[in-house]
This record gives sequence, C-alpha cells and structure tokens, in this order.
Amino acid sequence: MDIAPPTTRRRLVVALDGPGSSGKSSVGAAAALDVGYRFCDTGLLYRAVTWLAISRRVSISNPREMRGLVDEVELAPDDRGRLARVLVDGVDHTDDVRGPAVDAAVSAVSAIPELRSALLARQRDLALTGGIVMAGRDIGTVVLPEADLKLYLEASVEERARRRTEERAHRPDGPEATAILDALRRRDELDSTRAVAPLRAAPDARIISTDGNRFEDTVDAVVGAIRDVEARLAAETEPSGTGG
Repeated sequence: MDIAPPTTRRRLVVALDGPGSSGKSSVGAAAALDVGYRFCDTGLLYRAVTWLAISRRVSISNPREMRGLVDEVELAPDDRGRLARVLVDGVDHTDDVRGPAVDAAVSAVSAIPELRSALLARQRDLALTGGIVMAGRDIGTVVLPEADLKLYLEASVEERARRRTEERAHRPDGPEATAILDALRRRDELDSTRAVAPLRAAPDARIISTDGNRFEDTVDAVVGAIRDVEARLAAETEPSGTGG
C-alpha cells in the first residue's frame, strides 16, 4: 500500500477589512501571531503619509506632491514581528501617526487616487510569499482580490466609538467621547462613498460581527477561519494513496 506523504499546510494570504475601530488591527495582529503569520495594518501607510504631509505643510489638493511622500515612508517589524512601526528617514514616528490631526485628515488623504495607486504595489509585494494577514478597508476588494481568505469585521458605530474612547482613556460621557463618535460617523461616510476603492465587504468575504463579542472570541473566529481554509486547501492538494 502506498502511503501519502505528510501534509504541508499552505501559508495563506488573508484579507481583513472593516471600518475604523472595528478591531482589524488588534484582532488581526493577535490572530496572525496565533497562526504564525506576519501582520500588516495598511492603514498605517496612509496615516504615515498624512502625518508627513501635515508636518511638511504639503497640501492634500496637490496629488503629485502627496505621491512624492510615499517613498519616504516605511513599515518595519516590531518586537513581535508585526509590520507595525512607521519609519520616516529611519526615524520611528509610530506614535505620531495616531494623533487627532491625522485622524481628522486621513480619510481625505486616503481618497487621493494617485496615492492609492502608489501604495497598491507596495501592499501587494508584502503578500507575495503568503503567510500574512493584511488589514485595511479595501484589501479584499482592490489590493488582494485573489486572497485565499477574505474576512470583514462588522461593528456598530456606537460600539466602535466606545472602544476608541476606552483606548484613549476618555470618560464615556465626556465631550471627547461625543467627538470620537461624530468623527467615526464622518469617516464611515467618506470611506463608503469615495469614488476610488470605497469601503465595502468583498462579495465572497466572511462577515464577522464583533458587537458584544469578547476580543478573544473574535480572534478565535479569525483563527478558525484561517485553519479551515488551510485544511481545505491541504485536502485538495494531498495525493491520494492507492490500495493494494
């Protein structure tokens, strides 16, 4: 009797999309660590260019100058192997790109077609070798339409505002919380109605609702989806033994 060789699981390309504060970054990073994949939050690239434009006083209405900032931005691995550090000219600006000024401008910057085009090739290059969870707003629809697995995290805007308020240590009944909710609503509107790569779930994406879920439960759902596809692809490619 022939014995089939041990199965080697293929390392997938996983697209993880969703609106702001839906948990893409935290859930994606934890799930990637669990399955031994790399993690990339593509939103950091747009935040980095936005921060650089603000710092350099570059007008977002000048697409050529905005496009020129792309080559100065680099994502580097952190101490857990996630592509989560933002470098500009070799200097770490990870904390700077998460400030309120960037929050207010990043959606408009993300809508610049020339900028999205410039960042597209860079994002696709990161996925060439597989074994990656890539998070963003148009990964499954535009950046990696042929991804092995597409996931979309859903959560109400109120739940997402609560999470962001908690992350920033603001009072839930304070003015900052109201401002965060209003900002997320505006961002959702801009992202879902922009002409280029609007925010939406890919037709073949698995929808994961995170409203009321524990963080660990959402991570488990993502890990389970990855393992299911790994197992299915392994079964499809596994040589069948012959009896005798």
